[in-house]
Amino acid sequence: MIKDIYYQKGYPDPVFDNAYVLSLVRVFIPEAKEVTGVDETGGEARTYAIDSDVILKVQRPQQLRLSTSLSREVFFLKQLEGKEGVNVPKVLGYGKEGALEYTVMTRMPGTAVKYTELTQEQRENMLFNLGKMLVSIHNADIKQFYDSRLFPDIDKNPEDIKERLDYLFNRLLTLASQRLEGKTSPKEIDEAKVQGKSLIAKVKNICIVPCHANPGPEHTFVKDGKFSGVIDFGDAYISHPIFDMRRWPIGDREHVINGYMSAAKVDEDFKLVCEISTALDTILKDLNDKYSRLRPKRS
Repeated sequence: MIKDIYYQKGYPDPVFDNAYVLSLVRVFIPEAKEVTGVDETGGEARTYAIDSDVILKVQRPQQLRLSTSLSREVFFLKQLEGKEGVNVPKVLGYGKEGALEYTVMTRMPGTAVKYTELTQEQRENMLFNLGKMLVSIHNADIKQFYDSRLFPDIDKNPEDIKERLDYLFNRLLTLASQRLEGKTSPKEIDEAKVQGKSLIAKVKNICIVPCHANPGPEHTFVKDGKFSGVIDFGDAYISHPIFDMRRWPIGDREHVINGYMSAAKVDEDFKLVCEISTALDTILKDLNDKYSRLRPKRS
């Protein structure tokens, strides 16, 4: 699997003036009138809001990495065009100008879940409907994805899935152990590693699908308390469906999985991988909960 390495660190990262932004957008939307906002959340891309319903997405040069690609996102979105029940941005244009790569697309209605207050019932319904929509996303013709050669990060067999699970588990375990330094023994961390390896070893047969990569709270949108869609397919890869569900905490993930299984025929191996992933994250959660209990109270 591809590791996240930014290979143009320190490269200039300007915010473009409104006139230049509009010149790019008007190639595809001549009637575009004004720039209404700039998203500066610090991701791999910077987005400019145009009027009320258009987005210009620009690859930030110092955030360029092999696992991120605007052309990959454009391809994925076009594969989803017209699919019933799939609410994602529509590509209106894609271009390059020198080193600049950009996409013009429709704006997703609503607000990212991360910035929204939902009731418990609204949250559960949103997660369930997200799970249902992920089935349609994962059912995109995978042969087209292979043939495109835009997806270098591909899992092909159980060993690849085990490697991805192992990498993610150990990366998060390392972060947890750093937070717990001095508050737990190396023995507990070693025991967690052994538990993790034992669980990962149980992976058997698998299904392989095109994955969004991160349909989590920052990329899942709601409007009026209801699920409205998903954005940002730039980190997409090919792997097991669980990697699109584990972006949610364990309690939330249960509702995503239930929504998924309401719309897809899944076998026992699928359920097993879901259970293994949840068990791995439960180990990490237990360690982090211990850190929270041991953290000194602020005076």
